[in-house]
Amino acid sequence: MSRSGEPARITTLRLIVFLIFGAIVLRLAYIQLFSPKYKDMARNNIIRHVVLYPARGEVYDRNGEYLVQSRECYDFMVVYRELPKSGFDTVRVCEILGITREKLIRELQSARRNPRAPRRILNYVSKESKLLLDECNLQGFYTVYRTARQYPRKVGGNLLGYVGEVSEDMLRRYPSYNAGDYIGMTGVEAAYEDVLKGKKGLRIEEHDAYGAIRGSYMDGAFDTVPEHGRSIVCTIDARLQLFAEELMEGKVGAAVAIEPSTGEILMMVSSPTYDPDELVGRNRGNNYMQMLNNKRQPLFNRAVRAKYPPGSTFKLVQGLIGLQEGVLSPNNCYSCHNGYRAGPITVKCHAHTSPLNLYYAVATSCNAYFCYVFRNILDNPKYGGVKNGFDVWEEYVESFGFGRNLDSDFLGEGNGYVPDRKFYDKRYRGSWNSLTVLSLSIGQGELGCTPLQMANLAAIIANRGYYYVPHIVRSIEGEDSLDRRFYERHYTKVDPRHFETIVEGMWRGVNVDGTSRLAALPDLDVCGKTGTAQNPHGADHSTFLSFAPRNDPRIAISVYVENGGFGASMALPIASLLEEFYLTGEVKRQNMIDYVKNKNIYYPAYAK
Repeated sequence: MSRSGEPARITTLRLIVFLIFGAIVLRLAYIQLFSPKYKDMARNNIIRHVVLYPARGEVYDRNGEYLVQSRECYDFMVVYRELPKSGFDTVRVCEILGITREKLIRELQSARRNPRAPRRILNYVSKESKLLLDECNLQGFYTVYRTARQYPRKVGGNLLGYVGEVSEDMLRRYPSYNAGDYIGMTGVEAAYEDVLKGKKGLRIEEHDAYGAIRGSYMDGAFDTVPEHGRSIVCTIDARLQLFAEELMEGKVGAAVAIEPSTGEILMMVSSPTYDPDELVGRNRGNNYMQMLNNKRQPLFNRAVRAKYPPGSTFKLVQGLIGLQEGVLSPNNCYSCHNGYRAGPITVKCHAHTSPLNLYYAVATSCNAYFCYVFRNILDNPKYGGVKNGFDVWEEYVESFGFGRNLDSDFLGEGNGYVPDRKFYDKRYRGSWNSLTVLSLSIGQGELGCTPLQMANLAAIIANRGYYYVPHIVRSIEGEDSLDRRFYERHYTKVDPRHFETIVEGMWRGVNVDGTSRLAALPDLDVCGKTGTAQNPHGADHSTFLSFAPRNDPRIAISVYVENGGFGASMALPIASLLEEFYLTGEVKRQNMIDYVKNKNIYYPAYAK
């Protein structure tokens, strides 16, 4: 075949390709530059990414009662570029939302700065308001489902904590959160944020030009479902918590109760407290600032953060150390003539029988007795000097959980304070002895303990020498057990056999002839120890430490009332009423309830 026709065929093919390509270019140019069809389609089909927020997990008390629930609410959003040019009924919108027209205009002006981005106009919109807004069919506006916390019992403000919107600083620290997300700020809400928060979902919606939803983009192929936060069962007894808050009303201080056999916190009260519902909703900011400026500091959790001198309750630790170190036996007797005197030093004491042994010294809270014990520990010749003896004493004290946090599951737990030899070397330029630090013998001086640590001391004595890490959560949905640290026993440096002596003294103090007789409960073998902590700024602080029953302890408790006077005058009645309520389910001593509730002890320093 002749090859002369090949150039003609190639030219024809090139021409065909060129014509096809030219037609495509012209069509594209027409579509993009002249045809309104696809522009109208793009305008009439708006794609909107809507975050689906999960409900936070519920919180129950140990008996299955709700402590925290989530209720339905909405965010009212706007995309400025989607607003109709003809405007909308601002009066109706403001009426439904309960806001001023000025506020709405301000929010719209802010949205105008970034017209393509969704902006929240208002949060905590009720379901009723949301339905009314839906009826208005507002173009450019939409609502996003959220949840807000509510508290059926209205207890445990500091204990449970509150939820707030993430700040700019939090966004930098927690990159998994976005602006507008909520996060647990304090208490259980913060400590168990990862459990409670759940997981966000996403829905990609198609809207028409009038804002009506046409459906999910690509039939929901790219949508994700939110995951509900997991629920938590707290160790708290809601009824006991409520009763404790009622008794502590009008007072500044804290009360903590622990189940000795598990370390579970049965009740934790910081007073004054607040209604947790006050930190939910649109008034949260105003309420928060009022609390922040309140000199009584309702936002400060004294139960785990306050650093109080333990007073006479600390004599129990001195006695145990003395027994372990062999410088004391239960029948050692010391004289007390209204106090302890050594050179220029005098530590006063109340009137009681003298001389007295260890049992009676615990029962009557003798200051002089424990001054002797403390000095014998520090001046023990086997240590070759008081400073070495002090180091030994410090190690014992820290083994009881003082001077450090207890590693509980409560964020912000304080360490308290136990001074070391370096502290005194610096203060006294290296020249000091057991008389110099004698105030430590009765729980005064530089010693500072949190109410949680003091309640833990009660649990240690109830258990005869060990404790479980105090914790606020009993179980988590979907998990078989808690962190292993909550199941481990922590032993002190004192042999268990020595604790029976101290327990006997505490039992006598309540049931025979001591300072704690008002705490006696029929057939419950209550053991207790009063404490009066000196306060250079006013009236003494009242404290009481107790557990019951003696041989099968179910509750260990510490109560601390600032400026409450003697331990038996205020802290003891509160602790005793709480023990009676928890162990018997009722309180028969109405006269004692009336006495406590009618006693307001706000020191002038806490005046509003």
